[in-house]
Amino acid sequence: MNRYPLWKSLLFTGVMLLALVLALPNVFGEAPALQLSLKDGELFAGPAAIQPFRDLLDQQKVSIETAFVQQGRVVLRFADVASQLKARDAIESSAEGKYAIATTFASKAPEWVRTIGLKPMSLGLDLRGGIYLVYEVDVDGAVKQTLQRLERDYRMALREKKIQYESVDGTAGGVLVTLKNSSRLEDARTALQAVDPNVTLTSGSSASGAATITTTLSEVQVRQRQDFAIQQNITALGNRVNSLGVSEASVQRQGANRIAVQLPGIQDASEVIRLLGKTATLEFRLVDQTGNALEAAQTGRAPLGTKLYKERNGRPVLLKREVIVTGEQLTDATSTYQQGEPAVSLRLDGRGGEEMLRTTRENLGRPMAVVFIERERQLREQNGEKVAVDVTKEEVINVATIRGVFSNQFQITGLLQREGQELARLLRAGALAAPVVIVEQRLIGPSLGQDNIDKGVLALEIGSAALFLFMAIYYSAFGLVANLVLVCNVVLLTACLSLFGAALTLPGIAGIMLTVGMAVDANILIYERIREELRHGNSSHAAIKAGFEKAFSAIFDANVTTAFAGIVLFLFGTGPIKGFAVVLSVGIGTTMFTALMGSRTIIGLIWGRRASIARLPI
Repeated sequence: MNRYPLWKSLLFTGVMLLALVLALPNVFGEAPALQLSLKDGELFAGPAAIQPFRDLLDQQKVSIETAFVQQGRVVLRFADVASQLKARDAIESSAEGKYAIATTFASKAPEWVRTIGLKPMSLGLDLRGGIYLVYEVDVDGAVKQTLQRLERDYRMALREKKIQYESVDGTAGGVLVTLKNSSRLEDARTALQAVDPNVTLTSGSSASGAATITTTLSEVQVRQRQDFAIQQNITALGNRVNSLGVSEASVQRQGANRIAVQLPGIQDASEVIRLLGKTATLEFRLVDQTGNALEAAQTGRAPLGTKLYKERNGRPVLLKREVIVTGEQLTDATSTYQQGEPAVSLRLDGRGGEEMLRTTRENLGRPMAVVFIERERQLREQNGEKVAVDVTKEEVINVATIRGVFSNQFQITGLLQREGQELARLLRAGALAAPVVIVEQRLIGPSLGQDNIDKGVLALEIGSAALFLFMAIYYSAFGLVANLVLVCNVVLLTACLSLFGAALTLPGIAGIMLTVGMAVDANILIYERIREELRHGNSSHAAIKAGFEKAFSAIFDANVTTAFAGIVLFLFGTGPIKGFAVVLSVGIGTTMFTALMGSRTIIGLIWGRRASIARLPI
């Protein structure tokens, strides 16, 4: 007898039963749906949140197949795309910008499947359809922003050390600090070095003989800042997509200075595109009460140490150049109301809180202004060519007298409701580290995605059928066992992809087909070893045991080398290549498990318990 250890058989059986449950949601398919989330960041709670949408759509005679709350978002599923778009237009017209509405797809699985948290495989852009965007990052602008930050921090550091300076100005590749007192040169160098120890400081003198310190960035620092800007933009764009309620989006680096954004299931991305490339931040400055703002507006020249702004009503106002706190020092922002007016509740980091505390303590009774800064990069036509132009909008949204001392938590007003919600969302998502501009935009229709799915599945079915027929004819009953193992492999692979939340793309389907081929190869190695042992005169039980043991090294080596290729593709590939690598890597693990443990379990159950076997059907 050649019994396989009971615990291994039970392990394989348990894993396959669990895999069947995890893979089950993929059987039911998907239907068009709307995913609704509140723009102020709040979450929907309970079935009661669904009823207003049901009532609204009943009035518009739009039928909802099912509705449920998932991760704080309301999901409405419809029978067809026409009903989906009609429902979206009805909600948009009645909600007045209250909700972020994403057109997507939802599983048609029963409620009990959703209740236990099971989800189908995510489908990529090439299968589901949607929007494909490519942004180009202004990496040189990232370096300029670094130098502007150094200017601000240098002024703050010199004031803290009570070192008087004539000016702190940006140059082509650095920052030039001019001191009033040459005797404080070393103290100034120490203070500036503490701000950023990685920059290079060079002492010198101006034409008037004043001591100067020039800050420059090395080539390595410039490259590091550019790489950081791209990574920060990827994070910020990902956060913004998530805050808008777009599910299963992909934000990845492409080349040296580009970012590819894939939004599966999105048919109307006008609001998404508008918000993704926008940079919104705040600056807090003290109001200059000594200068004449009207005179500065008429002459176009602001007094030394001040900067001219305009309030929303068009009235000019002079603010001091020293910035108290910027949006970079914000850790949280929430849209709220204060005395019935829209407001944004802000929370600062430690350094920002200390600076705000010091400023409010020293300037009680004086006015402080909040400057709203919005930047976008747009393509405009100049001399017959499209040129990227940075558009910056700066305006004072609030001027208030400092009545009390506060530090890291406070509120600002002066915004419209929609602006407050949008500002809070952008600040929470993080500012873009450098301006971006769309250089490519493609709309992929869902019909094309369905066509890809149908052809991919058809190819898989034809290939699998031919494979199953060959194995059954060539290896007889053992070939049927191999076919069963292949089915187990596909089920287990589907369950793993569903569990991990990996997005299935067209190359991913190719990866599944390759996995099936590799799984067959493993079974063929085992069966040929068993045949060889039988030809050498070994008994059936001895041949089965030796076949699995001697084939293991070849199977292991082949799969490990393929796994290395999959890891390299995942680390250095992008987009579809990564999708292929994920499926390939997971498929290697499922192949090893099913080919070795699965085949041995099934063969052991059928032939292992027999005392003697006259002839193996192989």
